[in-house]
Amino acid sequence: MLGLLGGTATVALAGCADEEDPEDGDIEDEDPEDGDDEEGTAERTNADKAQAAWERAVDNPLPEDEGLRQDAYVEMEEAVRDDAVLVPIYHGFTELFWYDYVDVPLTGALGDHWQQHNNTQVDGQDELNLINSTFDELDPIMSTDTASSRVITQIYENLSQFPNGVPEVENQLLDEFEVSEDGTTWTFTIRDDATFHDGGDVTADDVKYSWRRSVESPNTERRGFTLNQPVGLGIDVEMDDDGPVPDSLAVEVIDDQTLEIELVGPNPDVLDVIAYSSFAVIPEGYVGDIDGYDGEVSHQEFTTEVANGTGPFELDEFNADEDVRVVRNDDYYGDVADVEALNWEIIENDDAIWTYALEQNADIFEIPTPFYDQDAVDADTDDRNREVGTYGPAGGLNEEVNYVGISELSTYYFGFNAENVDAPVRQAVAYVLDKQQVVDEVFAGRGTPAFSFLPPGIWPTGADGYDAFVDDYPYSRGESDLESAQEVLADAGYTADDPAELTLTTYEDVAFETAGELVRDLLSGSGADIDLDVSQFSVLQNRGEDGDLEMYTLGWIWSWPAAPYGSFQLEPRNTRTEGMPGETNGFYLNWHTELEEEQ
Repeated sequence: MLGLLGGTATVALAGCADEEDPEDGDIEDEDPEDGDDEEGTAERTNADKAQAAWERAVDNPLPEDEGLRQDAYVEMEEAVRDDAVLVPIYHGFTELFWYDYVDVPLTGALGDHWQQHNNTQVDGQDELNLINSTFDELDPIMSTDTASSRVITQIYENLSQFPNGVPEVENQLLDEFEVSEDGTTWTFTIRDDATFHDGGDVTADDVKYSWRRSVESPNTERRGFTLNQPVGLGIDVEMDDDGPVPDSLAVEVIDDQTLEIELVGPNPDVLDVIAYSSFAVIPEGYVGDIDGYDGEVSHQEFTTEVANGTGPFELDEFNADEDVRVVRNDDYYGDVADVEALNWEIIENDDAIWTYALEQNADIFEIPTPFYDQDAVDADTDDRNREVGTYGPAGGLNEEVNYVGISELSTYYFGFNAENVDAPVRQAVAYVLDKQQVVDEVFAGRGTPAFSFLPPGIWPTGADGYDAFVDDYPYSRGESDLESAQEVLADAGYTADDPAELTLTTYEDVAFETAGELVRDLLSGSGADIDLDVSQFSVLQNRGEDGDLEMYTLGWIWSWPAAPYGSFQLEPRNTRTEGMPGETNGFYLNWHTELEEEQ
């Protein structure tokens, strides 16, 4: 399955309120349950509710405000649910399979795109062969998907890491750190034995330059992760009408191995956040896309042709939509790789993926859902709640292979461009969608039905709060409710004779195409007609940024286990596709069009 990582574009302090909220964090807007106030002000929309909740969370960053923030994230979920601007389908359960001649560390709940393969061994061959999906860049500050992240992780490194995707943060290029008493000043000491692929030593100046690029470069799609709280780090910066003032990011180099950052407020998740790929370290001045640097290579070259990181592998060749090859870094400061190279074949067609894997052209692989047999799994649960064991023989696979199944922090969903699709049509989709049926019949049981965007494992108010939220789910949970779908459509003026018409765009994945066909058929004759369109993943992303989607399928995978990392995608103002890429980086929802002040 494909998933977005961290959104789709850049945001400059997205989520900051235009006006300060009251000190106690309460919003001044009328509660939507109360209807009109005495002066006749219209009931606020669900988008207004979500916007106010997000701003309340952002404006109250202190530790003592934790409860207020958690309640705000739940309010956002309620608004998304009631407006059906995004309809969750399931939370992911990722499975990996590998032949017996491969010895690979088990991955964790954050996903295999975190895994460096220097500790993977392949008996009888010098190279590890893998499958990947389409992507078109290797610049860490542009990476927004798991496909590019799988490769970037081999080449570039961060101060911290989640080894193999296990959600326990560890040092990587970092030696040690200190935090001020108020939690706003962090001092990092860089390890002194790491070198770049060109032989240069890693210094604090390299870190500062790399993090400046994430804010100042016109190519960045991760500015918000550096500047924002509670989504990202929240490093202080000076802003003017053109955006961040060059070299004003509050990162100070103390000496060759030490730097200090100043945050706009305390942030307990700093080490988690800086493990994300946009904080990867490259040599100072390597790309000349920020003030003060001419660059050794052009940005176009840096995107697809050259790379210079500290990772266990070096870029050899990248042919977009075809293949990628990286070769062993023999001077790596850590465990030098056992294999000489990694090769990814870019394949998106399920039949082609399965054939490629069956012929042992891929050593580690996923099994596309149409070819998966749940009864072929023989596994036990380990101490990290992973299912570990074997799979097969089954479905053309004539031998037993190794298996791991991982409950990921991920959500796959139907999204809507609110500017193009009316709320009653969106709600009708929610009514007919029996999520358990979809998981069982379409995804072969590989997932958990999703009634919220945030997975239960990171629900802001805990397990009891999640159960209460699910109990209040308004769309006939546990069944496909065509009658209610017809009613909500009829109330909006849509009938079988005069239906709403919309196009559902899925990326090239048979399971999601089948899910789309199911929803289309369930709504047939109800007052909503759905046409299906299949697109390459990267093309779907581009169309989403252009506002050229109506209904679509995508997924979101958490890169660190915190509610705001994900919820920021739902802030209505941050879903304005007109600002993508450059100013906004939310989901392709255009939900801002339903804010009262925007009408």
